[in-house]
Amino acid sequence: MTVRLGVLASGRGSNFQAIQREIEAGTLDARIHLLLSDRQQAPALAIAREHGIDARALPYDKTDREAFERAAGDALDAAGCQWIVLAGFMRILTPYFIDRFAGRILNIHPSLLPAFKGLHPQRQALEAGVKFSGCTVHLVTQDLDAGPILTQAVVPVHPDDTEATLSARILAEEHRIYPEAIRLLGS
Repeated sequence: MTVRLGVLASGRGSNFQAIQREIEAGTLDARIHLLLSDRQQAPALAIAREHGIDARALPYDKTDREAFERAAGDALDAAGCQWIVLAGFMRILTPYFIDRFAGRILNIHPSLLPAFKGLHPQRQALEAGVKFSGCTVHLVTQDLDAGPILTQAVVPVHPDDTEATLSARILAEEHRIYPEAIRLLGS
């Protein structure tokens, strides 16, 4: 059964692109019905449109986050999205949105959760001196980066790693495991 996806993205959309590549290659039985962004100039919007995906920017006001979330939720429902995929969406969702789509929101985080939650997890890993880091696809709950884990990938931390080099290796694994996690939804 084809998994009907809605994507929230704030930036370049590399995880969105990795998912779309797998869909177009026929290795992921899914379809992205809508991509929404909180930023008018997010590169993910143009990329989605190039692939024939409905892509829209919605106004985001920090003083009324729920206004964005109401509009986004209504658009995702109207598009018939079963699952919401956060792909570089750089906003913390409110309980309103999380409750509205409870158990149906996926996120990818660049650490082996439960380690290094929140911002700059690669920097946190380097500062902690760990030998391994990685990435995690999890369901979103009201607790930040604490929802049930669907899949993870381990990445070694090299002695000469910088935040940038470690981030690049983790990102490559993100592109691999996000489609893998979506495959689990359809099985």
